[in-house]
This record gives sequence, structure tokens and C-alpha cells, in this order.
Amino acid sequence: MEQLGYFILRSRNFILFVLLEVLCFYFIINTNNYWSASFFNTSNAYAARMLAWSNAAREYTELHRVNADLALENEQLHAQLTRLQQGAPAAPAAYKADSIFANRFTYTVAKVINNTTQFANNYITIDKGTDDGIRPGMGVISPTGVVGKVKLCNRHFSVVTSILHSEFLVSSKLVKADEIGSAKWDGVDPHRMKLLDISRYKPVNKGDSVVSSEFNSTFPPGILVGRVRGVGVQPNQTFHDITLDLATNFSNLSFVYVVENRLQNEQEQLEKQVENEK
Repeated sequence: MEQLGYFILRSRNFILFVLLEVLCFYFIINTNNYWSASFFNTSNAYAARMLAWSNAAREYTELHRVNADLALENEQLHAQLTRLQQGAPAAPAAYKADSIFANRFTYTVAKVINNTTQFANNYITIDKGTDDGIRPGMGVISPTGVVGKVKLCNRHFSVVTSILHSEFLVSSKLVKADEIGSAKWDGVDPHRMKLLDISRYKPVNKGDSVVSSEFNSTFPPGILVGRVRGVGVQPNQTFHDITLDLATNFSNLSFVYVVENRLQNEQEQLEKQVENEK
């Protein structure tokens, strides 16, 4: 306290000068219309800029919550879209899917906490496990396309086999040509895949969509796998050499949806029984 008093005493002339300057500035602003308007315009401009910075900072800190809310909303939209598509598939007018079949797919949103793209066999870790109803074999998709399939689970986490895996095949359909094939990663570029087993006599064009087919029990049909990037034909081969641009960008994967096919076990058991009887 003694030092503060000594400082004020020593700087009394400077402090008096500052107070007089502030007083003069106050009188100028309040007695002159021009300077008053200039002051308030300038102060408002700086205040608006500070508010803009403050709002931008607050919005940035809330991005995680906003992304989580959007992921939950997309989960609900995916479920509604799948029910509509499965309830009225492309079939003769006399056919009508029963409600259990139309509602067989359910979705659980999860956050990606680890993800690799640089290996021949890549995996993804998500923050949902058996306590959230996740189990091995479930499909995983992103807001833009196919991601992979659940491999291992514990109570709170799951490891997903990425489609960027040397042994992962996705039963896929070339939409425009209405042709079924298999999408497989060649281990080179994490943004590209190969589409196999498409006859060279089928028309294929750059930009054609490739989606998950109806002939798998893991993914809902119609989930985008990618779009045709290039088409070629190898000599003495009966199939196109097709390269796809992947629909999912694995380099910035944040939220995914784990897909449960509630009729998967029933379907696979029946098909296995048929195979055993052959």
C-alpha cells in the first residue's frame, strides 16, 4: 500500500494530465455534434467488430455440439428413408413388403476416435460398444457412403474393418447399367476403389453411381459406394476395368452410423441351412 501511494505521488503530474485529457475529450464529444457523431460511429464499428469476433469464437467452441446434433438428425433421416425405400421397392405393383421387412434396418450414431488409411488393411475405432447394442457383423456407413463392418466390440468401443482393407468386398450395383459387381480396394489410393465383375458389354460412363446392392445383409441397399472415375478394358478380358471415386472421405471421417439388420441372423441361418443340405 505504501508503494502504491508512493507511485501515485511520483506520477501525480502524469495522472492529472490524463484526467484532464479525458475531461476535455468528454466535453468535446458532448458539445460538438460532428465529433459526437464521429465518436459514436467509430465506437459502434469497433463494438460490432468485437461482437463478431466474440460470436465467431463462441460458434467455434460449439461446433462439436452442432456436429453431434446434425449426426443425430441424419440418423433419424436415414432410418425414415430406409423405411420408405424398403416399404415400396422397385417391384410389380402387386408386391408389398411387410412392415417387419421394411423396418429391419436401424441406425446408431457413433464418433470416430481412431482411423487409419495408410496400411494395406485399415481399421476404424468408434466410441460405441456392446452397451449401446453394437455387435460384430453390423455395417457402418457415413453421411456420404459406405464405411465398413464392425469386427470387434467391448462395452464402450468397437473396431470396424474399413472398406480400405485388402479382403473387404462390397456387393455393389452400377445404377445406370443395372449390373451387380463387387467393390474392392486395391491398396493404393484411399480415395479410389475398383469395381469388379462388370461385363465389358454393359455401358459404363464416367460419373455413373455405384451403390450397395440388394444382395447383402450388412448394408441397406442404395447406399452410395462411389462414382465411376475411369473405365477401361484389359486385353482378352470379359470385364471392364473400372475405377471409382469413393463417396466417403476417410481422411476427415468424424461421425458414422452403425447399421443393424434385425433380420440378418434369420436370413443367414436359413441360407446356411440350405447350403448344408446341398
